[in-house]
Amino acid sequence: MDYEALRGGLEVAVPFNTHLGLQVTELGDGRATVRLPDEAALRNHVGSQHAGALFSAGEAASGGALVGAFAETIAELEPLAAGAEISYSAIALGPIDAVAALDEPADALRDRLAADGEVAFSVSVRLLNGAGDDVAAMTVRWDVRTRAA
Repeated sequence: MDYEALRGGLEVAVPFNTHLGLQVTELGDGRATVRLPDEAALRNHVGSQHAGALFSAGEAASGGALVGAFAETIAELEPLAAGAEISYSAIALGPIDAVAALDEPADALRDRLAADGEVAFSVSVRLLNGAGDDVAAMTVRWDVRTRAA
């Protein structure tokens, strides 16, 4: 799988993510990293990264992990975010990396999708500042099903 080409396409696939300036810096089988830039327009009233921007970066990274896991068949699938939880643990200053990974092995999820035509799973995301310190943690629940013919 050419994850680099897929990464480039994913970076421009969602207009809102492009609007925020999110960059997909890594994409692989069931994992992805998205960078939230340090821009004045993305900050809150105290000068740190806005909670909504952090949430968006985490959701985008979780979607990247999903795309990486189902890369071979992604055009045939309907992925929908079913829910998400985030907890903020520190003031987020500077660029933030949202690092996402599936909570289950990708092969197991692909097998369940092939057998049932749908699969539900979670993706865990760590949001890290430039020093590698956690500023937030997130879980995104996804429902994926095969498109009706």
